[in-house]
Amino acid sequence: MRAFVNPGLRTSAVPAPSTDAIGFHATLPGYRPTPLRPLIEVAAELGLGAVALKDESNRLGLPAFKVLGASWAVERALRQRPGTRMLVAASAGNHGRAVARVAALRGLGCRIYLPAHSAAARREAIAAEGAEVVVTAGSYEGAVARATAAGREPGAIEIADVGESGPAHWVIDGYQTLFAEIEAEGGCDVLIVPVGVGSLAAAAARYGARAGVVIVGVEPAIDLDEQGRASFTLVTSQGSASVVLGFHGEHYVGNALAVAAVALAVGMPLGEVATALGEARPLSRWRMEVHERADGVTIVNDAYNANPDSMRAALKALAAMGHGRRTWAVLGEMLELGSESATEHEVLGRLAVRLGVSRVVAVGQGARPIEGGARDESSSGSGVDQSTWVPDTAAAYEILRQQLAPGDVVLVKSSRDAGLRWLGDRLLEDAASEVLS
Repeated sequence: MRAFVNPGLRTSAVPAPSTDAIGFHATLPGYRPTPLRPLIEVAAELGLGAVALKDESNRLGLPAFKVLGASWAVERALRQRPGTRMLVAASAGNHGRAVARVAALRGLGCRIYLPAHSAAARREAIAAEGAEVVVTAGSYEGAVARATAAGREPGAIEIADVGESGPAHWVIDGYQTLFAEIEAEGGCDVLIVPVGVGSLAAAAARYGARAGVVIVGVEPAIDLDEQGRASFTLVTSQGSASVVLGFHGEHYVGNALAVAAVALAVGMPLGEVATALGEARPLSRWRMEVHERADGVTIVNDAYNANPDSMRAALKALAAMGHGRRTWAVLGEMLELGSESATEHEVLGRLAVRLGVSRVVAVGQGARPIEGGARDESSSGSGVDQSTWVPDTAAAYEILRQQLAPGDVVLVKSSRDAGLRWLGDRLLEDAASEVLS
C-alpha cells in the first residue's frame, strides 16, 4: 500500500460545493437518504468512537450512487438545451446504467458506449434500461472519444462523468446530495471515498474543504518495481501469501490470479502456488522481453502482439522502469481494430504523454494517429520532449541508432504483423546485452 499526503493543501482554493441538486433529488420518485451502517467491530478494533458505511446498494432503485450525478447532469443539460432528444455516454458500467435509467424516465433516447472488456452482465443491465449499447473495439478511453463525437450530433448531448464539459461538472454537483445526507446524520471527522474516475472524489474534496473534514481517497493499485514487475498479496481461504512476479507489466497479474485459482482448486498448497508464480518466466519471445545492453540502454521488446489494453499496460511498465531516466515509446500499429483504429491509436499517444514518456516514435501509416495524439496532448502543457512519425522500422532504427544514450529505456511494441519485434532484435545487435527476463 502507498499513501500520498498533499502538503500544499489550501482549502480556500477548493471550489465550494453546490447545493442546487439536493432539492431536485428530493422531488424524484422513490428518493430517500441511503442508510449509514454502523461498523461496531471495526471501530472497536481500531480504537475509534464510531465507523460507519454509507450503503449505496439501493439508490433510486439502482445499485450505485451514480444516478445522483447522472440525474442532476441531465436536469441541468435539459434546462440549457430543452430540444435534446438523445443522451449519450461512455461508461464501464454503473454510470451508463444511471444515464440510461434517467433517459427512460424523461422519455429520451439513450446510447451508451462501452469498452470491449466490459462485462456481459453490465451490458445486459444497461440494455434492460432501454438504451442502445455500443461495444467499442478497444479501451475505455476509446469509448469516451466515441461518446464525445456522438454528443455533437444534432439533438444529442453527452452526459460525461469525466473531463471539463458542463455535464461532467454537474455530475460532481449531483454527488453533493450524498454528503449532505451524511452531514444531516451528524457528519464525520474523516471521510474515505473511492477515487475511480474522480468525480465522487472531487465532490468529497469540495465537501471536506467546507465542512473541515479530512478526505482520504482510495483506489486499487498494483505496485511495479524498478523493472516494471508486479507484486501483490494473494488472499485465499487457506490464508494469504506475497507474490512477486518475474514478468514485466501489471497486465500479468490477471493471468497470475487465473493460474492461482486453478492451482488451488486442484489442491496445490498456497505456498507452492505463490512460489511457482514468482518463478514463472515467459516461454515465447517478444512478450515484455527485457534486455540490458552493455552501453546501459534497456530494450523492452513487447512486439509479439498488441491491443489497447496490453499497450496501456506496457506503457505503464515503461514509466515504472524509466523512473529518473529518459524513456522511448516506439509504437507500431495495433491491427484488427476496425472503425475504432484511429481513435484507439490517438488515445495511446495521449496516454504516453500523461505517463511522462520522454520520446514517442510512431512507426507505420496505421500508427500515425499515435503521434497526433501525443502532439495534441503535449500542446496542453504536459508535453513529451518530442513525438515523431516515421514510415517504417528502418527509419525508426536510424533515429534510435543516432540518439540513444546510456541509461535510456526503450519500449518496442506493436501487433505481430507490424514487424517491430525485428526492430527490437536489431537494437540489441548494436551492443552486447544481458537478458533480464
